[in-house]
Amino acid sequence: MFEQTFKNIDDILHKDAGCGSELDYVEQTSWILFLKYLDDLEKDKATAAELTGKIYTPIIETAYQWNVWATPKDNEGKLDHHKALTGDDLADFVNIQLFPYLKKFKTSAESADTLEYKIGEIFSELKNRVQSGYNLREVINRIDELRFRTHAEKHEMSHLYEDKIKNMGNAGRNGGEYYTPRPLIKTIVKVVAPEIGQKIYDGAVGSAGFLVEAFEYLKSPTLNLPEGDGRRKELSTKDWATLQKNTFYGKEKKSLAYIIGTMNMILHGVEAPNIVHTNTLAENLADIQEKDRYDVILANPPFGGKERAEVQQNFPIKTGETASLFLQHFIKILKAGGKAGIVIKNTFLSNTDNASVSLRKLLLENCNLHTVLDLPAGTFTGAGVKTVVLFFEKGAPTQKVWFYQLNLERNLGKTNALSEKDLADFVELQKTKTESENSWSIDVQTQDLASQQYDLSAKNPNKKEETALRQPQEILAAMKALDDESAEILNSILELI
Repeated sequence: MFEQTFKNIDDILHKDAGCGSELDYVEQTSWILFLKYLDDLEKDKATAAELTGKIYTPIIETAYQWNVWATPKDNEGKLDHHKALTGDDLADFVNIQLFPYLKKFKTSAESADTLEYKIGEIFSELKNRVQSGYNLREVINRIDELRFRTHAEKHEMSHLYEDKIKNMGNAGRNGGEYYTPRPLIKTIVKVVAPEIGQKIYDGAVGSAGFLVEAFEYLKSPTLNLPEGDGRRKELSTKDWATLQKNTFYGKEKKSLAYIIGTMNMILHGVEAPNIVHTNTLAENLADIQEKDRYDVILANPPFGGKERAEVQQNFPIKTGETASLFLQHFIKILKAGGKAGIVIKNTFLSNTDNASVSLRKLLLENCNLHTVLDLPAGTFTGAGVKTVVLFFEKGAPTQKVWFYQLNLERNLGKTNALSEKDLADFVELQKTKTESENSWSIDVQTQDLASQQYDLSAKNPNKKEETALRQPQEILAAMKALDDESAEILNSILELI
């Protein structure tokens, strides 16, 4: 139901002068989808209140409710074409009345941790780019066909919304930086294993993939039951409130990513995500206090971007490499005993510039870098960089690092993406840090890493040497030698005859 609807909407937006790329399609589909989702959410809350004898007061005033402005219905439950706005009337209502009304929620909401405040924030950042009111009418009609009432419907919709975000990676304008492959995120969450009650943070939140997967992981923990037992531990009301209000935190610099991330969390069931629109790196590390720290950090900070000199002044180790500044931020803002899973360029392990050497020294001396996952090229579609995942705990120096090199028998790409199955061996071996053909350990204490510039290059000593392929000239020379030998034997036989 959702998949075909999303495709139809993309086709409609493709015709509109205001929407030029997949990023625009995602952005514009998002706000309309969000308002329909909000309408269904309010209906669910009204029904729940009615069952307990209470009265529910809707967040949205009557004139701005979905079934009044977007899809007024007749007695048969079909769209009332006499009341439904379209063309310039619809575009004017959305731009001049609806968006300004929704923006006001940011100032009228009781506090920042409410759904009302998040609605205000979203519509303060967004604008309607669909220029044709007729195209907008078509999109609204399509989205009105969708239902978000049952768990299965919500799950399908959130899954397909993730797919739309993934497509942003192929849309240019740095769309790919918003998307980390879901199998990789799920694996990182599984290895870090957060618990309810811990504060989870992503300072480069993007589309909020890490927070969404951490939420999915925490809301359905398995009991300590035999393998294959499908029972689930039901969350208490207190646990659910903790997940909703005091668990997930994020910061995002870019407007579109911030909006998509916030909506992604809400569409997955976290009503008022603690995501802030700010430049994480503008925060001075010296100002971070104990109250600001987090128990778990899950992140894939942007690579390469050069930060301004004044931003670099916030960090003890000066560098223009964005990912290196983020890593300093993460180490500082992690609580003692806290756990982290961070994606970073693999060159971090061996770069010889002063900043990289100092950063590796800082990491090894302040944290226990217990696991490094070395990923193959092509893990990130469209990105030419190779990456590693650093798993560490803060509070004690590193004694031993366990490395796992993911060697696949195929090249990864757009049509051949990474899967959870590819990472299953890593997850299993990581529990005991077992050595194998793809995994090995280095003892930091017995090696004089200081004299080696704290080099942590992922050089697998257990990988079987592959036979080097011969050059074409070498093969042709061998063939010629065999031909000459055959000719000599034939001549010898002829002479005997």
